[in-house]
Amino acid sequence: VFSFVFLFHPSVVEHQANDETEYYQYKYNFHSSIMTKNYQHILALVFAVKEVNENPQLLPNLTLGFHIYDSYYTAKWAYHATMQLISTLESFVPNYKCGVQNNLMAVIGGLDSETSLHIATLLDIYKIPQVSYMFPFRCILDHTPGLSFFQMAPQESLQYMGILSLLLHFSWTWVGILMVDDGNGERFLQTALPVFSNKGICFAFIARSPKFSYFSEATDMIQKGAEIYDQIMGSKANVLVTYGASYSISMFIWLSYIPEQVHVTKKPKGMVWIITALVELSIYLLQRNWDLNLFHGALAFTRHLNELPKFHHFVESRNPSTARGDGFIRDVWKQAFNCAFQNAATDEVDGLTCSGVQTLENLPGPFFETKMTGHGYSIYNAVHAVAHALHAMATSTLTCNIIIHDGYLKHSWKLHHFLRGLLFNNSAGDKVTLNQNGELVAGYDVINWIISSNQSFHRVKVGRMDVEASAQPVSICSESCHPGSSKKVKEGQPFCCYDCIPCPEGKISLWKDMIDCSKCRDGYYPNKNKDFCLHKKISFMSYEEPLGITLVFCALFLSLITGLVIGTFMKHHSTPIVIANNRNLTFILLTSLLLCFLCTLLFIGKPQVVTCLLRQTVFGNIFSLAVSCVLAKTVTVVLAFMATRPGSRMRNWVGKRLATSIILSSSLIQVGICIVWLATSPPFPHADMNSVMEEILLECNEGSVILFYCVLGYMSLLAKVSLAVAFFARKLLDSFNEAKFITFSMLVFCTVWLSFVPTYLSTKGKYMVAVEIFSILTSCAGLLICIFSPKCYIILMRPELNSKEQLIKRKV
Repeated sequence: VFSFVFLFHPSVVEHQANDETEYYQYKYNFHSSIMTKNYQHILALVFAVKEVNENPQLLPNLTLGFHIYDSYYTAKWAYHATMQLISTLESFVPNYKCGVQNNLMAVIGGLDSETSLHIATLLDIYKIPQVSYMFPFRCILDHTPGLSFFQMAPQESLQYMGILSLLLHFSWTWVGILMVDDGNGERFLQTALPVFSNKGICFAFIARSPKFSYFSEATDMIQKGAEIYDQIMGSKANVLVTYGASYSISMFIWLSYIPEQVHVTKKPKGMVWIITALVELSIYLLQRNWDLNLFHGALAFTRHLNELPKFHHFVESRNPSTARGDGFIRDVWKQAFNCAFQNAATDEVDGLTCSGVQTLENLPGPFFETKMTGHGYSIYNAVHAVAHALHAMATSTLTCNIIIHDGYLKHSWKLHHFLRGLLFNNSAGDKVTLNQNGELVAGYDVINWIISSNQSFHRVKVGRMDVEASAQPVSICSESCHPGSSKKVKEGQPFCCYDCIPCPEGKISLWKDMIDCSKCRDGYYPNKNKDFCLHKKISFMSYEEPLGITLVFCALFLSLITGLVIGTFMKHHSTPIVIANNRNLTFILLTSLLLCFLCTLLFIGKPQVVTCLLRQTVFGNIFSLAVSCVLAKTVTVVLAFMATRPGSRMRNWVGKRLATSIILSSSLIQVGICIVWLATSPPFPHADMNSVMEEILLECNEGSVILFYCVLGYMSLLAKVSLAVAFFARKLLDSFNEAKFITFSMLVFCTVWLSFVPTYLSTKGKYMVAVEIFSILTSCAGLLICIFSPKCYIILMRPELNSKEQLIKRKV
């Protein structure tokens, strides 16, 4: 961040980011001095957005991107940057915006409250939420009501109590105050000092450091600094409470430099610095070699944070050659390592060449830290807060009027509702909570600054100020209900007395103390804790999955076996064993079985209109034809035996006409049922959202369930009739009799389909399809094996039995 501009104001926008280059759209003016430490703020933003976009359970169908703008620490440029955010990027036309990829959902910024106020006065018109990582704006909001801020920094009043506890613990009752002379500093005096005084803390002096301006002159700063130096060093107070902005250390460090530049009347002495959380140990390039021992042993309040090892690695790995699209890193690199990049036009290098050997990890702590700082952690949490609020907005049925068009969320004003009361866990393991006022519920860490003789900088955590560890008396009837549950008022008691009941199956609650749970939007399902909606997976019987591959293999293998049987019978079509059992019926039956095996392929793959229409109807008709052939063969055997009796009238019925009549009449009835089915209520593709919690089941809805079971019932009737006739004829002459084998095949058939119905009704999705495919393959394989394996055995293995003499001999 360049020349006293302490942070670019990053705005989270929702658009498709194809590569990292789009992450770094920025506008800035270059100045000769850089505060490199604030470059980490940008990296924290980039890392957080990258983490969100790589999380499949957070905004799974949307991508976050961002633009970074600079306020230049002036109201004019803050307003200008904000107007650019809410207008078309390519041309600055206020109140005109086109392009869904630049749909602004929220703004994160800025590094000081005044800049945030300038931004908020414009954003409030458009109802765009601003998520700030600074302290509450209570005084500002009191004078400007209606502005909506969401604050990712702990309440500042908690910090005041922490400072007071520290002073009282060490009996430091005579202290000095050093603050930046601006509105925030005055707010500190008005809010904190009366509380300190009531507890017996006295103030030796209140020194006001001038507010930074681009037009500040060095001579004026040095002169004012000399006055503050004499005031501090001339006092008996040895404890200095400092309040300022993030860059204030770079100004306070002049206190150690001033005795070398101007005459001062007081000698330097050791001081205990108590530093508030806004201030970071960051310096400018020209201060790189200055003595920092002035701050050795300081006690600094900082926002509580947990380490993010992945962020540390992310920062360490960055360098100008690999950070593609990073519009800041080359300028940071030049200033940080005092080097220069080769000029592409002149092919010359002015000074030391920037090589790939330098790493950010080698920079001193006050100049740059690879570990996450307090401000960086707040930015990181701000991005995740916006992402979780967007996810909740996109998945909750409470926002049914939200329009998602072409993959882009609309209506950013609805995001306010989801940011209030937000609760989530970040990847560092911290629970991040925003209360209904949009304020972060969190505490502070107390850090001891250790500065070694070689100017290396270390942070040592020595304490913590926790908002949840306060000793306030509690007087409530019922505890708060956590997300995943809802309140139920206890019967006969006041409304503040309630029980917390878990959300029922299929419902969630996103916030604490919800009156009722709500359903997830279509395509989402509740997580295990019922406080979040996850994206459902699409499920259907696929050719790519193991189950689908196995069924396809079985169908093709059985089809191949059937084809081989057909080939064998065709080759030996003139032999007695083929002729004796009605050759024509045999070939029709084998062809039907072959088509039955192949028709199972219609059940595999994503359901389509055509496949849904053909699945059951094609199978029903072909299978009915196969069973009709079995029935015709059985009836033919019985009538043929009865016709051999002397004086029998059955001879007139024996012949091809009878078999043909049985097949046609039996098959046409099934065809008629299927025609009525397709004409009245045909099957169709359907996405079942509710049967399985975590999946969307793509299936064929059978349309008329009654007609579907009529098709199955008719096949079952044919099979039962065939079984009865075959059982009656099982002891007839072996020479012409297939009844024994047909009896076994029909027993297999009926057993399979009797077990099919309850199994089919108890399964869902692709497993229901698998049950039907398995039943088709098994029952058809039963017919094929029971009826034709004995014949194939005689034809191939015992050809001597396949003769007319053997048949006559067996008959005798």
